Order: sequence, then C-alpha cells, then structure tokens
Amino acid sequence: MNDSRSTKLAVLLLAHGSPATADEIPEYLRYVTSGRSLPHSVIDEITHRYSQVGFSPLTSLTLQQGSELAKVLQLPVYVAMRNWKPFIPDVVRTMHAEGVRRAVAICLAPQNSQTSVGLYRKAVEDENALLELDFVESWHDHPLLAKAFAEKLRAGWSSACWEAKSQLPIIFTAHSVPERTITDGDPYQRQAHETARLVAREVGLKPADWVFAFQSQGMSGGPWIGPTVEDTIRRLKEQGHAGVFVQPVGFLCDHVEILYDIDIGFRQFAAHNAMRLWRAESLNTSPELIAALADIARSRIKSVSPTVPA
Repeated sequence: MNDSRSTKLAVLLLAHGSPATADEIPEYLRYVTSGRSLPHSVIDEITHRYSQVGFSPLTSLTLQQGSELAKVLQLPVYVAMRNWKPFIPDVVRTMHAEGVRRAVAICLAPQNSQTSVGLYRKAVEDENALLELDFVESWHDHPLLAKAFAEKLRAGWSSACWEAKSQLPIIFTAHSVPERTITDGDPYQRQAHETARLVAREVGLKPADWVFAFQSQGMSGGPWIGPTVEDTIRRLKEQGHAGVFVQPVGFLCDHVEILYDIDIGFRQFAAHNAMRLWRAESLNTSPELIAALADIARSRIKSVSPTVPA
C-alpha cells in the first residue's frame, strides 16, 4: 500500500493467544501467569486438554479474521496476542517500522474485564510511545455482534431441537473470571449477561427459554464466578429436560475452551447425567462478525481521519 493514509493508519486486533500444540503448553503458561509457577497437576491437565483437541486453531482463525477485516476496510489490519506468538510488543514495533502512526485497537473479547481487555491494553500501552492509539474498551452490545451470534443460534438450535424431538433449553456461556475482579467493580459479568439478552431478543426467545452460566473456571487463585455449566446442566435435568443447547457468547472463534471444555468435557458430563448436549457453531469468520468489527473500526477511524473508506 503506497498512499500515506494506509501506511499511517491501521487497525490492531488483540487476542489472548494460544499455542497450536500440547508440547508448547509449559512455555505458554509461563506467559499466562507472568512467570508465576503453577502446580504440575495444573500443567498436566491443560496439556491433556490440548492433546485431546489435537490442535488449537485460535491463532490461525484470528489471522483469518484480520485478513477478512482488512479486505472490508481497505486498510492494514494487524493481529497480536498477549500470551503467544505473534506477541503484542513485537507486532506494535512492526507496525511502527512499516509506517503506522495511529491505530484503532479492538480486543477480540467483546466484554470488558481487567483479566483480559485490561491486560491487553497494558501490553499495548507499554509500547505506546510508538503509536497514537484509540483503544476500544468493549463492544458487547454491538447490534451486529448480537446478529452474528443469533444466526448461529437459530441454525444450530433448530437442528438440535428437531434431533431431540423437543425444545431444548439454551445455556449462554462466557469464560469465568475470579470473583475478586467483580467485587473490584469489573463490568464483565454484567456485560456478558447483556450480550446474552441481546442475542435472545434477536432470536425472539422468551425468558424461560434460556439461562446463563460461566465456564472454564480457573484451577487456582480462589473462587471464580458462576453458576458453572455443570451445575446448570444438573438443574435443568431436575426440571425434566433430557438435553441442552450451549451458545457461547464470550468467545469469537474455536479454541480449547470450545473444542475441549464444551465439545468434550461438558458433553461427557451431560452424558454421565443421562443428558445430551449440542453447541452452536463458533463465529470464526462470520460475515456479520467482520461487519461488526468493521463498523467499530470505521466509527473510531473517522474521528481522526474522515477520508476512511465507507
């Protein structure tokens, strides 16, 4: 790209990061904990989960999301990870070397938590002298995000209900966080519920059709927010249901918390309790998701560069 606008202005997508294979887990966890040691049992369990999945597509899917967004915006889009390659500091330095001086940063975690978005922001701002940064704090209530989730929910839920020969209750999920973060004023719990409500409204669900649970609670560090998916499955069974449909609204693409925690762990737990479990497809490179990201980027970019393509 040769014009000055495209080399000076860009979009930066930020994600958690995930190694592709189980062999890389010990190194990866050192980044996640900022060097703090973890019990061998925790490392072994996470390694096991990766080995069961075989491959984590998070990085490759995030790069594809960035590529699709760049096509729509006709602007350079960079992808950076906090806990794995390509690391945020390396990408920010690359952006500067390639002439970028202003960037809109969007976290691929729509709900704002200090345990995710807050840490991404800190990692970028540690390199802040290199870029003028417009950081998007959250976009959990963007209508196109709700539409993207609703499209996956309609298709998957309809098929699952037909297969189950009954209307399945829906469990909306998002990743759990330590209770202390919510006590400290973190908006994450409220925003996760708000995303679910917007998706339910988009699909036309009644309050009795769905519940919310937090998944993938940590293995250490005190209590994490709930209810858990496991407790929710038990409760729905007690209410007479023979199956459940899971719709994650805190994740934008397939990765281990989807491919293992839901597809293997929760499915096995449901079967152990004489229940069946179905899941909505992940957004991955959904056109509606890309449209949501593009709309957010354009709204921020136009405030500093009114000539950005519509």
